[in-house]
Amino acid sequence: MPESPTDPKLMQEARLPLAGLRVLDLTLARAGPTCVRHLADWGADIIRVEPPGTNDGLGGPRDGFDSVNLHRNKRAIALDLKNPDGHAAFLKLAATADILVENMRMQVKHRLKIAYDDLKELNPRLIYASISGFGQTGPYSKRGGVDQIAQGMGGLMSITGEPGRGPMRVGIPIDDLTAGNLLALGVMMKLYDRERTGKGGYVHTSLLEAQVFMLDFQASRYLMDGEVAGQAGNDHPVNIPMGVFPTADKPINIAASSAKLWEIFCKAAGKEEWLQVPEWKTASGRSKDRARVNAAVAEVTRTQPSEWWIAKLEEVGIPCGPVNNIAEVFADPQVQHLGMAMPMRHRKRGDIKVVASPLNIEGLETGVYRDVPELGEHGAEILAEAGLSEGEIRNLKAKGALG
Repeated sequence: MPESPTDPKLMQEARLPLAGLRVLDLTLARAGPTCVRHLADWGADIIRVEPPGTNDGLGGPRDGFDSVNLHRNKRAIALDLKNPDGHAAFLKLAATADILVENMRMQVKHRLKIAYDDLKELNPRLIYASISGFGQTGPYSKRGGVDQIAQGMGGLMSITGEPGRGPMRVGIPIDDLTAGNLLALGVMMKLYDRERTGKGGYVHTSLLEAQVFMLDFQASRYLMDGEVAGQAGNDHPVNIPMGVFPTADKPINIAASSAKLWEIFCKAAGKEEWLQVPEWKTASGRSKDRARVNAAVAEVTRTQPSEWWIAKLEEVGIPCGPVNNIAEVFADPQVQHLGMAMPMRHRKRGDIKVVASPLNIEGLETGVYRDVPELGEHGAEILAEAGLSEGEIRNLKAKGALG
């Protein structure tokens, strides 16, 4: 990966696609910052608005691994929105913004008078983007929601884990991340619409909506065929064999469920006789006899090490791969080739790496061009850009409205 620009002006000159857009970031926790991180990495001017005296909203240190990974490429201002002068200063910023992103409880933004209805006349071009737990309206709209609650309510935990072991959460905050990714997509759609209409608007999603959407074929399986999926562990819910199998050293994933791949696998494994087992001649038959199929495959795969199997199966076109831990992921040559560990220079931690953007736009290169800001670090310059005088800025500080 080429060296990333460290000066914001260099970033602008690098022609990143969102350069020139101003974003007010009022997000907390993970879902909202995930959306904003897409905008930040691809050139938008992010202004993180926080209350004076706050932390990073993640329950950890401001310079901790989570905050640094989520809040790079931003400027920061500390404004007390409950203070009338702080609220007035915020409105000045909102009048200049292209996008505002927030994931407060629904009633909080209304209480602070910073909801979309409070700002749309002030700035008709503003794209106001929200993530909630359960939606902006409806019987659960006032509830607070977090990732694991949505995983449970949205059905994911009921289909995750081994049969009979009870519900299991996914090992990452999948709802937070999905909602943030979807909101970023919605913002891009609305930006395109604004190019045609000249008008902003309200874009929103929720953790619950994101989770139901991510049920995908398991949801359509129920909606169309009435089948309520259960837990399948490491096996694919309907395709057999597709799952985790032991080898002489470490587990691997094998996907050989189609008729053609099953035939190729049997031959590669030296078990052509499996092709003659009556129950295994069809996908539905193998699915019904899942336990016996998996046991037979496992008995064979454990005779050779993982790399031996991966090389052999790849050679004949059967999808397969190792089950890596996190360290092994970042040691993988393909992950390294893709540049997923992105270098940055942190004022306290020195030379570190963060998770790179997974998006690739030919001819453009993203990177970390701003360190994670200290609380309120850029407040004076941000307010000056919004038209406030030095005296007005000093007055805000004196009244405790500006940190």
